Amino acid sequence: MTISKETKIGIFALTSFAILYLGFNFLKGKDFLTQENKYVVIFDNIEGLTAANQVSLSGMKIGRVKQIELLYDQANKVKVTLSIRKDLQLPAGTQAILASDGLLGGKLIKLKMGRLGGEIIQDGGSLVASSETGVTDLLKEKALPLIQNLDSLTKSLRYVSKSFEGTGVLVNGLVRNSDRSLSTISSSLNSTILENRNNLAGISSNMRVLSGNLIETERSIKPLIGKFNTMADSLNALKIGQALATTQKSLEGLQKIMQGLEAGQGSMGKLIKDDSLYSNLNRSLADLDKLLIDFRLAPKRYVHLSVFGKKNTPPVVK
Repeated sequence: MTISKETKIGIFALTSFAILYLGFNFLKGKDFLTQENKYVVIFDNIEGLTAANQVSLSGMKIGRVKQIELLYDQANKVKVTLSIRKDLQLPAGTQAILASDGLLGGKLIKLKMGRLGGEIIQDGGSLVASSETGVTDLLKEKALPLIQNLDSLTKSLRYVSKSFEGTGVLVNGLVRNSDRSLSTISSSLNSTILENRNNLAGISSNMRVLSGNLIETERSIKPLIGKFNTMADSLNALKIGQALATTQKSLEGLQKIMQGLEAGQGSMGKLIKDDSLYSNLNRSLADLDKLLIDFRLAPKRYVHLSVFGKKNTPPVVK
């Protein structure tokens, strides 16, 4: 069985159209392989939200905006239908927060889960609507007062500039008057200088003579200062030499004395080197000790007291 070229072209065209359709819907966020549940949210103002915008939970895409309808019978509120993955169960009290998607002003829906363990919202149920102020909205809120302040500042500057128009004329007049005053002062100074030119010339000549005298005096004083310095140096050298010589003689004499003591010369040398004086002193002290003991035991031997002149018998020495 042969297939004609027209049939092949038709099959190719249908296949291309199907792939294009599926790819376009996939780029819009529609997933044909995942089953989804539908949830309804009622907003007062969606602020630029469109169909196919993403629905996220904790920053992860879990669905998309399926449909947007305007409710004329409910004060023009907006009904938004969300298509969310079927495997994700939403507890009662889950919030659908309308938030900004980046700095470009896009919108998305963020889910904030309700209390876990509660009743599960079924397919087609309603979520709690909420909104979040984005960066763009904050910039708008901050920029509007700033623009108003700039307008008021511009008005104030214009008013001040108008006030300074008259001030500029006054300043020009003051400048002109000051120029005239300066010219008057300069002419007065010139006349004063002309009148006192002779006096100034005499003062300058006196100053030159005085400076010449000072230079000559300095030349005369310099040699005297050099002589005084030389004399002081000589005196210092002389005194130091005498002191050193005297000290040297004293050290030599002290050295001779120490050598004599070391050799045992003189009384001090004998005291240091000869121990006979030490031995004699020890013997003398021992004899004195014996004498004191004997005096304490027999005092009559050394002291005689007799009223009638009777002679005591000397004790027998044992």
